Amino acid sequence: MDGIINELWVLVDIALAAFLGFFIGFERRKRLKEAGIRTHTIVCIGAALIMAVSKYAFKGQTADASRIAAQIVSGVGFLGAGIIVYRQQAIHGLTTAAGVWATAGVGMACGGRLYIVAAGATVVLIAVQCFLHLKPFRPRRYYSINIKFRHAENANEKIKEIFSVTRFNHLVINRGESGVTVYSATLNTDKEFSSDMLEKILEENEFILSVERCDDN
Repeated sequence: MDGIINELWVLVDIALAAFLGFFIGFERRKRLKEAGIRTHTIVCIGAALIMAVSKYAFKGQTADASRIAAQIVSGVGFLGAGIIVYRQQAIHGLTTAAGVWATAGVGMACGGRLYIVAAGATVVLIAVQCFLHLKPFRPRRYYSINIKFRHAENANEKIKEIFSVTRFNHLVINRGESGVTVYSATLNTDKEFSSDMLEKILEENEFILSVERCDDN
C-alpha cells in the first residue's frame, strides 16, 4: 500500500512539472521562439520522471542511482544544440536553448520534491525573460532597405536624413536610356518603416523611384 501511495506522489510531482513547464513554454510561445509550450512541458515532465526513477526505482541497490539524473543535463544539452541555428550572420535560439536547459532543472526539482525551489525557479525564470525583453535591454535591430533614385540636388543627403543613416552599404550608378543617372543603393537603418511610411516617402520625394524593405527571413 505504501508503494502505491508513493507512486501516486510521483504522479503529483510529474503533474506539477507539467504545470510549471507549461508556463515557461507559454512565455516563449508568446514571443514566437523556436521552442514553445509543448517542448518546455515535455522536457520538464521528462526531467521529473527520470529524477523520480533514479530516486525511487533503484532504492536499496548498490548502483549509483544519481548517475541517471546526471544524464538529464547532458541529454538536454543535445536537445538545446538542435535549437541553436546560425542564420544570416547571426545566432538564433541561444536563449531558448538555455531556457530549455533551465526548464529541465525545474523538472528535476519537482522530481526531487523540492516544490518551493521548483515554483520559485519558474517565477524567477519567467520574470527574467520578461524583464530583459524591456526596451532598454533589447539589442538594436537593423533593417536592410534597397532604394533606387534619380540624380537630384542633395539627393544623397536627403535619403540619409530620411532613413537616419550616415552612409550607403552598397551603391551602384547606372546611366538610363534618357541620360538620367539612376542610383541603386542598399542601407541599414535601426528605424522601422511601415508600408504606409514608405508610400509617403515615395509621394513626398519624386526623385525616389522605388523602396524595398528586406526583412530577416
